[in-house]
Amino acid sequence: MIEVSGVDKRWGNTQVFTGTSCTIGPGVTGLLGANGAGKTTLLGMILGLHTPDAGHIRVFGLDPATAGPEIRARVGYSPEHHLLPPDVKAVDFVRHVAEVHGLPRREATTRASDALWQVGLGEERGRAMGTMSTGQRQRVKLAQALAHDPKLVLLDEPTDGLDPVQRDAMLELIHRIGHEFSITVLLSSHLLEEVERICDAAVILNGGRVAASGPLDVLRAGGEGLAVELDGTEEEVNAALTAVHTTGAHIRVDGDRYLITGDDRLFEVVRDAVADAGAGIRRLGRHTTSLEEVFLGVGAAEDPRQPTVGAQP
Repeated sequence: MIEVSGVDKRWGNTQVFTGTSCTIGPGVTGLLGANGAGKTTLLGMILGLHTPDAGHIRVFGLDPATAGPEIRARVGYSPEHHLLPPDVKAVDFVRHVAEVHGLPRREATTRASDALWQVGLGEERGRAMGTMSTGQRQRVKLAQALAHDPKLVLLDEPTDGLDPVQRDAMLELIHRIGHEFSITVLLSSHLLEEVERICDAAVILNGGRVAASGPLDVLRAGGEGLAVELDGTEEEVNAALTAVHTTGAHIRVDGDRYLITGDDRLFEVVRDAVADAGAGIRRLGRHTTSLEEVFLGVGAAEDPRQPTVGAQP
């Protein structure tokens, strides 16, 4: 659906991207990165609103820099800002955007009402947007992105400003769009929990590059392991960790715990190593690597999933 290959982009003296590459396929993909990481800039280049300084982007096999109108006719976009015309009714705004995408007026009117019903604003479609809450305006933005039946939807921070109940409802709606309506969704967010909850894949931006990308299961591959709290002298703990490390297991310190991943015999390996070293186990349980740990791992100067031996927490 989207291919980004070797893209460089600079704004003034700020280098936003350097050799950035990734591919985005069907389903719901999370675009992750800290504020200022370039998420909105990448969305703008996908839409053809900005051009890369080097490299290329392909959307539906087309170059947004030269085929922007053709691409935008098949793409829905919900921007991050909430600057909607306050005196315009929601249904009129959504209809107008559908017409801009090329729909005849009568069909655009029907699609606008349908889209507003889909996002839960059917009864509110005649209200002026200036009288709506932030959550309702977010739904209007989603409706205008869907009204022309796009193949791809780009959502820039769609839960910004929502309370927990509104956020849950919005995430459920986005999940339905990507999985029941078969629309490819690229969701820009800095909230890891949102991406982990509804996305099939993720693209993680860090330092002007794509630090990691792929299906969530692949990003977290090998993440099934153990969380262990050890008891004993520094020498005993180090001996136990060294013995576990020599089996090929990966060890990371997380507060008072050691997070250990390895092969299917990991439980027996840890048990035997601790016993042989004369150390004790305060707590031992299963642990699954979260997207947050992947994100922190690719953003660190050193990969925190690498073995850490020789220091107690």
